[in-house]
Amino acid sequence: MSSFPRLARTGHTSHCKICLSGLPFSQVEVDASRIAVIFYCLGAMDLLGTLSAKTSETDRQKWRDWFWEQQTSGKYGTGFKPSTYMTPQGGNDEYSDYDIPHLVMTYTALLSLAILRDDFSKLDRPGILRFMRACQREDGSFSALPDGGEADLRSVYCAFALSNMLDDWSGVDVDRAVSYIQRCSSYEGGYGQTPYHEALGGTTYCAVAALYLAPSTAHSSPETRMTPAERARTIRWLTQNQTSSGGFRGRTGKLADACYCFWCGATLTILGVGNLVDSTALAMFMAQCQYKFGGIAKAPSERPDPYHTYLSLASLALHPSREGDSSWDLSPLNVFWNITEETARWIKDHIPGYKA
Repeated sequence: MSSFPRLARTGHTSHCKICLSGLPFSQVEVDASRIAVIFYCLGAMDLLGTLSAKTSETDRQKWRDWFWEQQTSGKYGTGFKPSTYMTPQGGNDEYSDYDIPHLVMTYTALLSLAILRDDFSKLDRPGILRFMRACQREDGSFSALPDGGEADLRSVYCAFALSNMLDDWSGVDVDRAVSYIQRCSSYEGGYGQTPYHEALGGTTYCAVAALYLAPSTAHSSPETRMTPAERARTIRWLTQNQTSSGGFRGRTGKLADACYCFWCGATLTILGVGNLVDSTALAMFMAQCQYKFGGIAKAPSERPDPYHTYLSLASLALHPSREGDSSWDLSPLNVFWNITEETARWIKDHIPGYKA
């Protein structure tokens, strides 16, 4: 590892702190999904082990309070709104048809609260289960909003991860959802965002993680939801996505992108073949994606953002290549929930109803 540049831990922490305080002008378009941005920042600092040292308890309490202000209830159940965008009052008043909570943001809100070590005493667990039921469509997919919107594998994964965190699958028709996931399988070996679409690295992770997260039913189990031939085809496609640069691409024939180093590498880990990732080449690619003032970009010479910073660090946590350089040491990652193992343990110990 001596030939590697050091991982710029201080710079990456500073980048995340700046984005927690307020998004730079180049990223204000994602303000309507502020919960996700905050998760990437907190998650990166959790992986780096810098959250407690570089933030105050006063700040962490403010963030906890802000997250709970986004939890809202109404006719579809309970969930978290993406941000205070268009609803500046905040608070827990009943939502209208114009500020309905969001399934993906509910997943990231729970992860963020766990990173902040909240006790989850305010969590409306039955309401979230009801909300998930309202989001499932007739074809087995889930939409991010119960009254419509995109329905694809990203929301299916979030519903499965939430059910696993809550240790309660009553909000999901598992067999219908599993059937939908299987229909998203592509001839290439990956999974498309919806049936008959091109295979993507991110949705392949969502599909495979969901298939392994779901409990066994009368019709299927995690071991039988992919045939040996399907598993081999998926592994082949994923390994072929690691390019000569060391990074992974998300689609056949595209350039490497730092976020796909997680999506593809994590899927290989779930399938039990994480050793097929060339971790040394991966780390060198990430070193080149580091921005000189902190943060990690999608590719060398690009501008950094919290999304790519977090997922780059997550991929490095799964596929370490350290060889004595402690700057690259990161907290172990729970590959199914996409958070550190320590934070996953906090969820199991503190979310009401979890049977550890």
